Amino acid sequence: MRWRVAILTASDRGAAGEREDTSAQVIRELMEEEIGAEIVEYRIVPDDQDEITAALIEITEYYRPDLILTTGGTGLGPRDVTPEATERVIERRVPGIPEAMRAGAMARTRAAMLSRGIAGIRGRTLIINLPGSPKGVQESLMAIMDQLPHALAVLTGRQTEHG
Repeated sequence: MRWRVAILTASDRGAAGEREDTSAQVIRELMEEEIGAEIVEYRIVPDDQDEITAALIEITEYYRPDLILTTGGTGLGPRDVTPEATERVIERRVPGIPEAMRAGAMARTRAAMLSRGIAGIRGRTLIINLPGSPKGVQESLMAIMDQLPHALAVLTGRQTEHG
């Protein structure tokens, strides 16, 4: 199965063109290599709750991806608002995904406990918040990679039974 994936980066410096978005590059590579995904949209927005919310809604409605992976804005800083923006647009939470990501990353770095990322469903799209660093993205995604295809298959109706 070819999964349709969108990437949304929340970064003031990235949106201003002041920083290369290496975290999104890691997401793209892992999605293409590990699950054969097609990247249908990639966007950078500032760390602004309204802009993140609007981008999530637009990407979900226009591109209809199976999965949106966000990167950035999940920490404790005053402009880290990606989880709040995501909360505005999801209909149901999927708490096990961020729990597994934090647990997997904490085996390598205790700082992973400070990530506030969430996961949830809007329509038939799974939205997962990832940290902003390339290392954090890699560790978080690898902690859930084995379950992503199954989750997407059930969510999109391509698989109706749990195996």
